[in-house]
Amino acid sequence: MNSMKKTLATAIAFGALSLGSLPALADTYVIDTKGAHASINFKVAHLGYSWLTGRFNDFSGEFTYDPKNLTASSIQVTINTNSVDSNHAERDKHLRSADFLNVEKFPTATFVSKQIVPDDDGDGDEFDIIGDLTLNGVTKSIKIEVEKVGEGKDPWDGYRIGFEGETEILMKDFNIKMDLGPASQKVKLELHIEGIKK
Repeated sequence: MNSMKKTLATAIAFGALSLGSLPALADTYVIDTKGAHASINFKVAHLGYSWLTGRFNDFSGEFTYDPKNLTASSIQVTINTNSVDSNHAERDKHLRSADFLNVEKFPTATFVSKQIVPDDDGDGDEFDIIGDLTLNGVTKSIKIEVEKVGEGKDPWDGYRIGFEGETEILMKDFNIKMDLGPASQKVKLELHIEGIKK
């Protein structure tokens, strides 16, 4: 009986030691779209003379973030492509058509991270997210350059953190066949993401 107690105590102590040596889990945040504290914006050169800008009004997602183990962080976002808004009803109708987003066939776009690459300074404030963007039925790997804006408690007893990011995609990579001329092949995406800790 004595021997059994010792074995059990040793097993418990070993288990506690093992758990203590595991890295802490990253915190999970819900993207605050309800309060409109996040946005997915785009801009495309118009004939090389100016910029056509717009955004997606309806999206959702969440992310995990651990500055001490940044590579374990992740993000996933789902976008309602029908919510495209360039502040021009007729143009938005065209953007929803098969010439561009083909929203009837592909009503959502998604981004799922696969890898987080910290910047050299390693403070967790700047990093690249590499992941799969699925748009217009095509999935391609893209890289988003990200910078932390800030974090802290909010007035409603919650905890928030915010990031901004940017990337470029080629329309032809996502089977968007409408040719707007050589100056308009790239789409710049500007992302502002504020998350509320779960």
